[in-house]
Amino acid sequence: MAITIHSSAIVDEGAVIGDGSRVWHFAHICAGARIGQDCSFGQNVFVGNDVTIGNNARVQNNVSIYDAVHLEDDVFCGPSMVFTNVYNPRSAVTRKNEYRVTTVKRGATLGANSTIVCGVTVGEFAFVAAGAVINRDVKPYALMAGVPARQIGWMNEHGDRLDLPLEGDALLQCPITGKTYKLTGTTLAVE
Repeated sequence: MAITIHSSAIVDEGAVIGDGSRVWHFAHICAGARIGQDCSFGQNVFVGNDVTIGNNARVQNNVSIYDAVHLEDDVFCGPSMVFTNVYNPRSAVTRKNEYRVTTVKRGATLGANSTIVCGVTVGEFAFVAAGAVINRDVKPYALMAGVPARQIGWMNEHGDRLDLPLEGDALLQCPITGKTYKLTGTTLAVE
């Protein structure tokens, strides 16, 4: 399947974009970016040089993915959410050699206007609520909200909240997918 690049978008020579991906109005993909298949980049999206993005990622309008950010397959970045790559920026101090790597694991959702402070890992199928600020690692399947964000629940792979406590021992079968989720202590996994 062909790649779609809007006439107003800029894709620098050397960027790798997988089949079926779409780059919309006023987006800019830098030369070093490595992007998988079937991705979508909305209006005014920026993708830096030291960025990798897996297959089927959805990056909504006004998102900048700076160097040292890596998204796995099926990641959703909501409108105007924010990544950083320097922990303590100053205009007068160059810190390009201090970028902190941020990794967003497979299937995670980053809600509209959320902020991901650099140097964290957002776990598989985690769900970051709109406006939340993530400043530490996020567990797989965790539902995070607030400033700074804290875990308020669990989400399934389908994107629905699970009726489980934050910790303990429990089993729950998802009525939509049929998958069984097992809570052990403070860790949730699919059996």
